Amino acid sequence: MTTSLPGARFARARRHDGSNDAPVVVIGAGPYGLSVAAHLRAAAVPVRIFGEVMGSWRHSMATGMFLKSTPDAVDLSAPVPGARLADFRRAQGEPPLTELTPIPNDVFVDYGQWFQERHVGEVESTRVVHVAREEGGPHFLVTTEKREQFVAAAVVIATGLGGLAHVPQPLRSLAQAEPGPQELVSHTSQHRDLSRYAGQRVLVVGGGQSALESAALLHESGAQVEVLVRERRVRWGSVPRPHRAAVRRWARPDSPLGTGWALAGLCRAPGGLRRAPAPARAFVFRKALGPSGGWWLRERVEGVLPVRTASRVVAARSNENGARLDITGPGGKSRTLEVDHVLAATGYKLDVDALAYLDPDVRGDIVRVAGSQAPWLTETFEATVPGVYVVGSMAALTFGPMLRFVAGTEYAATRVARDITARIGRADR
Repeated sequence: MTTSLPGARFARARRHDGSNDAPVVVIGAGPYGLSVAAHLRAAAVPVRIFGEVMGSWRHSMATGMFLKSTPDAVDLSAPVPGARLADFRRAQGEPPLTELTPIPNDVFVDYGQWFQERHVGEVESTRVVHVAREEGGPHFLVTTEKREQFVAAAVVIATGLGGLAHVPQPLRSLAQAEPGPQELVSHTSQHRDLSRYAGQRVLVVGGGQSALESAALLHESGAQVEVLVRERRVRWGSVPRPHRAAVRRWARPDSPLGTGWALAGLCRAPGGLRRAPAPARAFVFRKALGPSGGWWLRERVEGVLPVRTASRVVAARSNENGARLDITGPGGKSRTLEVDHVLAATGYKLDVDALAYLDPDVRGDIVRVAGSQAPWLTETFEATVPGVYVVGSMAALTFGPMLRFVAGTEYAATRVARDITARIGRADR
């Protein structure tokens, strides 16, 4: 049974004919939330979107970072023309960005805010703190941090990777160490300004874009940096070749995720991967896009700062000098390293249970992808709780790696909006 939270103000909108006009709630105002809201509003579906516009991109990426994706892979989705990154650049009187132009994160944030103003409208910065089923009905009770409670016809979860940061077990002991002058371990998603570590010894753990770019920024800010990579080598993206010969484009077609038929297929038909056996989907999720750095970043890392491959932290503890780490390297060789701080660029764990705003009754009824805590979704991104939709990275174990990137917004937003529009239409009949 669902009960109202103490002190909550209850509101339920009604049409002039007395029928219910409960809005659709979109939780999250990043690329996926904005795109879904744009499609719903264009379809005249009442919608309320909650969150800070481009919040994760504003607060979870360090100053000076660039996007790894190319300009044609970061367009948000709206059902009308004029919503692309190129349209934003044109409206600002700026030249278009090309494959050979890394996109500054600040430019992408500005684009998202422009998209919101032009194609979405009002976004409520208030946080949603509770979503529960409506007692005796098909709808949901949504409660905000301002203690407003209202009925929603459907809920779209578009909160991205917030709250899903993963820190490996050997490093967690540092997080639990007694407080000192500064924390000993943090995740890359926690930082906007890495210059605070100037003059300090920092170990960056990870071999992907976040690790390598953070290491470059730390080094350029005056930190003494070392990178620890679990893989045997660091992988780098290839330099784009915009004018490839037709035969080369046929042999290795372009896609938002890179070149090659495998990646192109994953981008063109994410729904096809959904129908594959669970082991095949899990394999694709792990292997299709391994950790790598952008081609333009290579000259700032390779030969500039120490990168230790085939290495991992096996134990960590605090001491009077900071953190003392036991590291296993190539051939099982061990060494000890002392640093002032460890920066974990170790990815995220997709876990429905981390969505604390969902009532336990709702979370408990969401079926998970076999072998994971990610939700299993229908072809329209609906979870096994009717009326709950999940888009973005949390959908990647169902639909494949494209949903980890902005490139998946159109695929997700069109299907979610179409299904919700049909659902509301059926309810009104």
